[in-house]
Amino acid sequence: MGKEPLKHQAYQIIKDNIVNCVYAPGTVINEERIRAEVSASRTPIRDALSRLEQEGLVKILPKKGVEISRITVHDINMVYEARNLLEPYVVKNYGNRIPPETYMHYYRLYSDYLNKKIPVYSYSDMDDSFHQLFIDACDNSYFINLYSTIGNQIRRTRILSGQTSTDRLHETIEEHIAVVEAALKNDWKEAASAMVHHLSRSKTVMFDYILKETEGSE
Repeated sequence: MGKEPLKHQAYQIIKDNIVNCVYAPGTVINEERIRAEVSASRTPIRDALSRLEQEGLVKILPKKGVEISRITVHDINMVYEARNLLEPYVVKNYGNRIPPETYMHYYRLYSDYLNKKIPVYSYSDMDDSFHQLFIDACDNSYFINLYSTIGNQIRRTRILSGQTSTDRLHETIEEHIAVVEAALKNDWKEAASAMVHHLSRSKTVMFDYILKETEGSE
């Protein structure tokens, strides 16, 4: 395996561990542990960590290791400010590029879940794929790159905040169905409004988690 693929592999493994909260926010991890878990030498690990520091996911601490970036109320505010500006706009202006069959697929999937016809599936994967659907429909590379950046924080906060709970999963699916139903009617204003509501509910749950964590650490 060449150097470049090895660098990318190390980067992806470490990033996945951060985004999926295998490495919890605020944790300090030494380089030796990372090397052992990734099975890579010092050079690709350091290259990967340098790249992740530029993305704001870690802070390199000389002679100590790396600190996994914390998630603060300020972070949540910034993430949702960006999401509220981007996602409803993309739904309203690019949602019509998505085939009706795709919307029907999600409608059937969500309905089957609510009717308990299918087992619980991954909340994170389900939520990621639905939101990514609209981002992928647009042809604006700046939007796509922006969403890729904030997507890392979205997944981390979702996992940590307990949005994987059955109650929240149920609510999320119902909120997604509202977007899908409006899209199937070609009512893009309503679809965008439904997305605004969904993001508002999601932000509230994440805020509650961060505030509880902050109070608990005092």
